[in-house]
Amino acid sequence: MLWITGLALFATLGATSGESQLREDANPHADMHKVPAETLDFGFVPSVVYETHAYYEPGAIGILFHMVHAFLYAVQPNPFPKGEELHTIYYELGFIVLALLGMFFVLLVPLVGLFFCLCRCCENCGGEMHQRQRKNADCQRAFYTTMLIATSCFISTGVLVAYVANHNISAQVRSTKRLVNTNIRDLKSFANYTPAQIDYLTAQYTVAKNRVLSNLENIGPLLGDRIHKQLEKEVVPALDNALRMTGAMRETKEALENVSTALEMLQDATGRLQSSLSNERSSLSNTLNDPACTNGAVAHTCNTIRDFNSDLLCRFLLQLPDVSPQLANVDNVLKTDLSNIVQKGYASFNNTPKLVEEQTENVVAEVKGMLDRVGGEIVGFTKMFPVEPALVNFTRFLTEGQKKIEAFYPQIDQMDFYRWIGCVVVCCMVVLILAFNFLGLLCGICGYDKHASPTNRGCLSNTGGNLLMAGVGFSFIFSWVLMGVVLATFVAGGNIEKLVCEPLANRELFKIIDTPYIVHPTKKNFLPGMLFQDPNLDLTIGSMYRDCHENSGLYSALQLETKFNFNKFINTTVVSDRTSMNTMGVKVDLQNIVLLEQEGRDSLLNFANTGLGDIDYQAYMTEVNKGVTMTDLLSFANELEAQADQLVSIGALANALKGHASSIRQIHKDQVLPMEQAMSTLSSSIRLLQRTSTELPSSESSKKLMTCSASQETDKYVQSVVGYFTQYTEWVKHSLKSEVAQCKPISNIVDSLEIVGCSFIVDSVVREPGGCTSLSLSFSLPPSPTLFSSCSCSVSGIWHFTL
Repeated sequence: MLWITGLALFATLGATSGESQLREDANPHADMHKVPAETLDFGFVPSVVYETHAYYEPGAIGILFHMVHAFLYAVQPNPFPKGEELHTIYYELGFIVLALLGMFFVLLVPLVGLFFCLCRCCENCGGEMHQRQRKNADCQRAFYTTMLIATSCFISTGVLVAYVANHNISAQVRSTKRLVNTNIRDLKSFANYTPAQIDYLTAQYTVAKNRVLSNLENIGPLLGDRIHKQLEKEVVPALDNALRMTGAMRETKEALENVSTALEMLQDATGRLQSSLSNERSSLSNTLNDPACTNGAVAHTCNTIRDFNSDLLCRFLLQLPDVSPQLANVDNVLKTDLSNIVQKGYASFNNTPKLVEEQTENVVAEVKGMLDRVGGEIVGFTKMFPVEPALVNFTRFLTEGQKKIEAFYPQIDQMDFYRWIGCVVVCCMVVLILAFNFLGLLCGICGYDKHASPTNRGCLSNTGGNLLMAGVGFSFIFSWVLMGVVLATFVAGGNIEKLVCEPLANRELFKIIDTPYIVHPTKKNFLPGMLFQDPNLDLTIGSMYRDCHENSGLYSALQLETKFNFNKFINTTVVSDRTSMNTMGVKVDLQNIVLLEQEGRDSLLNFANTGLGDIDYQAYMTEVNKGVTMTDLLSFANELEAQADQLVSIGALANALKGHASSIRQIHKDQVLPMEQAMSTLSSSIRLLQRTSTELPSSESSKKLMTCSASQETDKYVQSVVGYFTQYTEWVKHSLKSEVAQCKPISNIVDSLEIVGCSFIVDSVVREPGGCTSLSLSFSLPPSPTLFSSCSCSVSGIWHFTL
């Protein structure tokens, strides 16, 4: 386990410089609205491509392996044992039964061979020669011949399978060398690339640092424009409203002057109009007193004129309030040039970016020094550990290990050669028996003469019988030895397959090893107890293998954050300095921005207090809507002319009435129209004053709003700058988890051991002697030569022993 410890130590030393976990409780502004920072491009961590492909596809021979696995499952279908004695015996029951059968075969076959040999030596074993053929002799002979051929073919197939499995082991020995070499090269690549990956992580701190410095150097356009844009929604309308007030002040003054002038004019004009209308009414009354108006037809017309002559009156204006105090107040307000003051406010507000830049000019140097210090601490933290010596020692360990392994290659090749020779010899033993069987059958069939007497059988037939007896003899000699080999390899290989290979393939073996206290009675977890002397750490071989199989970083696979927590380092350096950035010089004070000078604010307040709201607008509108006269003078004049036209017969009276109509029209033109125009001016001015009184400013609150908003925007800007550090630490965290020190070589080693130990060796070994288990013992009673004799001798029986 030295190499695992070395890997863990090496990756640990480097990993401490890269990972971060930013906690919400470490961020004092976690509850604030966060402004997302611009996404930074940290590039790609230098990657390494591992050579080992821990995958094995046996090809056509895999069919044989599947047959072996199926047979083993039939022998032992039970789940992996948990360690109880009775359960273990139950688990091994299939192997025990087969072992007993094999031992019975090993003991029985030599004993049977011995008795057979003694029986033959005493000439008591063998069939009698019959002069007469039985009816079923031909059928019996054909049956025994067919069975012997089928058995021999079955044995031939087993020999072929054994030879293929034997050749497969030798072929996979060369693949084993390749797997060993690629695994070692991958481990060296893992060790050599990890420091470069760590250096890359620390170097990318400069990306975040430079972006922060760039933002601080351009803090005027960035933060100033942000503040300006945010406050523009409130400040600009307020200034626009103040600017509108300057125009409203002038309009108000003009309206008040118009009201005052109109009131004076109407007061004077009303008296003159009343005098003119009174004179005209008296004159018309005198005209209507003419004797001509007493005539019957004319009297009705004159009476009609007398009725509406009484309406020829002027309306008197009530005593309306004077607006001179309001006009005086407005004149006093207009002495201040509010428009110029508002323009200064616009200019001061638009100067926000420059003000921000001036107020934060010392921040850049302070933050730059802080960032340089943090970068130095990160680099210094990585230099605290002996990374280079660990790298040299680990690489030296791999090189020496590779040399030691390669030193065994000749011995491995030699041992494999001896193994290959041994298997070939075993197969040759079986082939020898097969040769005797096939040659004996061939000679017997070719030399068979149905009409020859048993005492006169031919040489070829006799030779066939001797060859068959030789095959039986060699079967007795070799079969029990072969069965012993088969028994040993099957029991050993089958148990290794079921107890090691199969649980390793389905990862049940990891679950067993990771069971608390099963490896060591006082250590809950075996792996962390060995690596970190902390058996309570929730780290298992299964989880480590799973993470490494997915090519995750060793920092994540070994949960090194529990022992080398980079979060604490981040919290004491980057996070604390980030907090310092929130409270250091990155502050903007907008107290110097004057939206309205005091004189301007006083002007607005004085304008609001000019007394426009005290004017009785309803009284004005009531009087204005009454009209100048009681009746319409033009209508009166037209009606008077119409009545005069009815008095055509009385020319003097009609002419007099028309003269009165003309005078009334002249009064309307000279006096009523100017008064109506003055009334219209008064009405529009009153309406303007009434509308202005409802829009007067109450108080100036933009200053307080601007100060609050500026503070919020500053905090948001700081958070966006700090967001670059957040991106860096999150990127480091992700890189450590999935890209730095990718531990695929560790899982490849486990997979390679499974391939070599199980697929290359165990499967082939179990399959190889299994090919020889088809050996059959075939012998005849009476002696085999009679099988092909020409007499009526027959074979009493054939025994077949097949495993």
